Amino acid sequence: MRILLWHVHGSWTTAFVQGPHTYLVPVTPDRGPDGLGRAVTFDWPDSVVELPPDRLRDTDVDLVVLQRPHETELAERWLGRRPGRDVPAVYLEHNAPDGNVPDTRHPMADRPDLTIVHVTHFNRLFWDCGTTPTTVIEHGIVDPGPLWTGELARAAVVVNEPLRRGRTTGTDLLPHFARTAPLDVFGMRTEGVAERLGLPPDRCRSHDLPQRELHRAMARRRVYVHPVRWTSLGLSLLEAMHLGMPVVALDTTEASEAVPEGAGVLSNRLDVLTDAVRGFIADPAHAREVGGRAREAALARYGLSRFLDDWERLTKEVTR
Repeated sequence: MRILLWHVHGSWTTAFVQGPHTYLVPVTPDRGPDGLGRAVTFDWPDSVVELPPDRLRDTDVDLVVLQRPHETELAERWLGRRPGRDVPAVYLEHNAPDGNVPDTRHPMADRPDLTIVHVTHFNRLFWDCGTTPTTVIEHGIVDPGPLWTGELARAAVVVNEPLRRGRTTGTDLLPHFARTAPLDVFGMRTEGVAERLGLPPDRCRSHDLPQRELHRAMARRRVYVHPVRWTSLGLSLLEAMHLGMPVVALDTTEASEAVPEGAGVLSNRLDVLTDAVRGFIADPAHAREVGGRAREAALARYGLSRFLDDWERLTKEVTR
């Protein structure tokens, strides 16, 4: 099949395009948000094909995967076909609802011509989708391998734009963890975090690395900390588990589904979380043991083959 989707979420798309289809990704001269084209920092197969908007109207498309509300209008204008009516379409919802939770109305509510695909059961429960059909396809991860060494007695945190996103990503909690263990904060626009939070440079370092370097850098740290208050389900948490890292996370949204007992520490008590970080830092053997269980759990639930099989079933159902 020929599947049209925009490059919106690099990590998720990296897993999705491992399937057996041709994936058409719009590209514009400025490579702006509606035309990023192929990823630069992720490894995508040759089956991902860039197409400028003016070529889409004459291109056969079997399925459109929408991810942002304005893409319905964009797809109709560029394709000359209405998603859901003239060409099969699904709407992939990456995020947990915000605003007036739990009464948040989904922008694609009451669209029986679409199917909304949630990435967690928590999201499906909390979004009000009206009469639009919904389903859940949980995340899948391209396995980076058991890279954990834990050679650095530091904690890894992965978050994009932590200063802008603030309390949502738990940026205000970083000083609590930094008093327990030195932190390495990985992600886009992480520069200046230590200064803004009043932390000494050696207690909080910022790193913006390409994906191919990120996993190996994370895996050198002793423990992964996930301080996010409100999120769908951070792919970085699942990636850390795949790496074989012990994880310490807030027990919010879908985290309890992702991290079973013995694979890490979940709590909404800061003292429990910081004690867990302190324990992993002090005991590398314990960190290795827990990280091994985290990897087993992640492979079992968030493996790539299950993810692609789920999408294959949905794709056939929607385009039938």
